[in-house]
Amino acid sequence: MIPTMNRRIDRKFFVGDALDIAPALLGMELVIPKNGLRESFIITETEAYRGEEDLACHARKGRTPRTEMMYQTGGVLYVYLVYGMHWMMNIVTGIQGSPQAVLLRGVNDIEGPGRLTRSLGIDKSYNGEDLDSSHRIWLERTNFNPPYKATPRIGIDYAGPVWKDKPWRFITEGRNLSGNYTTFS
Repeated sequence: MIPTMNRRIDRKFFVGDALDIAPALLGMELVIPKNGLRESFIITETEAYRGEEDLACHARKGRTPRTEMMYQTGGVLYVYLVYGMHWMMNIVTGIQGSPQAVLLRGVNDIEGPGRLTRSLGIDKSYNGEDLDSSHRIWLERTNFNPPYKATPRIGIDYAGPVWKDKPWRFITEGRNLSGNYTTFS
């Protein structure tokens, strides 16, 4: 399946600050072709992680084999396993060497990053996938720009009050969307 090239998001979009990109992803389509069919999902919830200074970010301990993908130029996926059972899918943002990423927390009526990856069939094989050139997964623009709210991130108490309370989680308002979106070319 060939992507709709005029709507596909290219690398330039991802080479920016995670705090700008996380809310900008809301309302975009995540496209994953399966069995010759185009499956697409509207992004409804994201969470920003911003470099080594962010104590909730994996890069807080510096460059490691696990976090190496976060140090790449924006537009690649950083996929990792938590609790030995849930894959988390992040989109790397920023310039090479500046470890930032946006966790995808929800699409359509799928809420929660572990449920999202399980439902979409995302696993370790997607780690490093380049959204600019991949034929397995990519993002496309829509004319849907939903209102959203910013709230504190979830599940990061270990980061301390300063970092856990930052409003870096972005959620579309009126979320009971059940995949009933109309997109326009």
